[in-house]
Amino acid sequence: MGEVVVAVVDPQTPGNVGTIARAMKNFGFSDLKLVDPPELDPDGEAYGFAGHAREDVLPNHDVVSFESLVTDFYTIGFTATTNRDGRKHVRYPFKTPAELRDHLAGVESDVALVFGRESTGLSNEEIVRIDEVCSIPASPEYPVLNLGQAATVALYELRDLHLDGSQHPGNRHERADERALEGLYDQFDSFLDAIDHPEEKHAKTGRLIRRLLGRAHPTGREVTTFRGLFRQAESRIERARNED
Repeated sequence: MGEVVVAVVDPQTPGNVGTIARAMKNFGFSDLKLVDPPELDPDGEAYGFAGHAREDVLPNHDVVSFESLVTDFYTIGFTATTNRDGRKHVRYPFKTPAELRDHLAGVESDVALVFGRESTGLSNEEIVRIDEVCSIPASPEYPVLNLGQAATVALYELRDLHLDGSQHPGNRHERADERALEGLYDQFDSFLDAIDHPEEKHAKTGRLIRRLLGRAHPTGREVTTFRGLFRQAESRIERARNED
C-alpha cells in the first residue's frame, strides 16, 4: 500500500478540522488535504482543537481540489447513509472501517480517506466518483455522527495502517505457566484439608477451581499472591487449633 492521506471536502467548521488533525496525530496519520476549507486562524478554534497537531499536521495541510483527489488517489468516501442492497448503485456496496483496514492492506496505490461536509456529507455526484464507500455502524435511529467524531472513529480503526506501536505495553497479559498453576491447585487442595472440607467433595471442588482459573488466565503474580493467601490461612488455622 502507498501513502494514506486524510481529505475533508468543504468543511464548514474550523473546529472540526482541528479535531480531525488531532485524531490524525493520535493514530499515526500526518498528511491532511482540504477542499474549499474555511479560514483557519492560528488563534482560532481549529488550532485550539488540534492539540499537538497544531505543530505539524494542521499547519502543513494542503488545499486541493476534489478533482485532484479522485485523479491522484484511490479514494474511500465516508458516509452515514447507505443502500441496503444493490438496487440503487450510488452508495452500494459499502465497508465498515474494520473491514476497510484489511482491504486497504492489499491496495497498491496512494489512498485518500475522504470525509464530507458537516451538514450534508459527500454529495451523490461526489460519491459516484469515489472508488469505495465506508460507513460506521451506528444506531439506525440516529446514524449520523459529527464530522470530527466520524473521522476519529475511522482513523482509530485504521491506525494499524500507519501506527507501528502505541503507549500500551506489548504484552498486556501474560498467563502464568502451567507449573505455577499446578502449584496453586496443590495449595488449594492443602487448604481444603486445613478447613476440613468434606473428603467426598474434594474432587468436585478441585474441578471447579480449575475451570474458574482456566477461564480467568491468571498472571504469575496473581497465582503467587493466591498461593501466599492460602498458606497464611492454613497457618492461622493450624495455630488456632494448637491454642485450643
